[in-house]
Amino acid sequence: MSRRHLSNEIPLRLERSMLFVPASRWPMIEKAATSVADAVCLDLEDSVATDEKATSRANVIRAFTELDFGRRQRIVRINALDTPFAYRDIVDVIEGAGDCVELVMLPKAGSAEDVGFVDTLLTQIEMNCGLVRRRIGIEAQIETAEGFLWLREIAQSAPRLEALVFGPGDYAASMHLPTQGIGESDVHDEAYQGHRWHSVMHAIVAAARANGLRCLDGPYGGYKDTAGFERSCRTARALGFDGKQCIHPNQLSTVNSIFSPTEEEVAYAERVVQSYEQATAGGQGAVGVDGRMIDLASVRNARVVIEQHRLSQT
Repeated sequence: MSRRHLSNEIPLRLERSMLFVPASRWPMIEKAATSVADAVCLDLEDSVATDEKATSRANVIRAFTELDFGRRQRIVRINALDTPFAYRDIVDVIEGAGDCVELVMLPKAGSAEDVGFVDTLLTQIEMNCGLVRRRIGIEAQIETAEGFLWLREIAQSAPRLEALVFGPGDYAASMHLPTQGIGESDVHDEAYQGHRWHSVMHAIVAAARANGLRCLDGPYGGYKDTAGFERSCRTARALGFDGKQCIHPNQLSTVNSIFSPTEEEVAYAERVVQSYEQATAGGQGAVGVDGRMIDLASVRNARVVIEQHRLSQT
């Protein structure tokens, strides 16, 4: 069944900026809890050494149960399902801090069955521990050739799936694409007459929108390259993404700004909705606003802008 039939079950979350924090670094976790990020993702995967996995799980539990994250979404990224760590990541963290976890991020999602496994395990833990306050959501990272090919099925996989997230670093490795950084432009982009990530990024947005999901762009590794990072953000927004992952606190303000409608965009959207409603009441199907013809499609876009603005003000 298509996810769009279940879209009313997905919580409305503001997720312009998501800050990745290694779960092994307690001082960084404390700083992230008071940052300007919309969401904080404590990472148990790539940023944590093998011999630190267990202690890092304890850090996640401690952070989510003891620190005040305010309005920030609390996310834990588990290890991939082809490792010996994933099931214990879920069991330990959710049994220890399930009431304080909003979302579980699944890296390298390659099939609907991958998401289904996490969904089933979360359901079993919630039932066993009596976690009835709310349902923990899932965010699936699309960062392999397999994940790209099975995007449609992944997007329809489980009721608790809330978002699709692009992972450019692992995707490049999976596709054997030459690259010098994570999500960055380099000399190889100059050799290709187009945007090398366009196909997978556009597909992620389409799969998300068809199924009522959020979609986020992946991180930009050059945290000192402010111009390149801003360009990456604007490209993602132009393609329809809701937000972007960040690997450094200095990137957060840029993301929050770019993925928020400007005052001019909000004002125009409000004029579009008002003018169209007045035209409809008068028996017209289309009307002009600021020298542009608007119709129902224009109104849909305008209402998206107004809703994005409302969420950003809460």
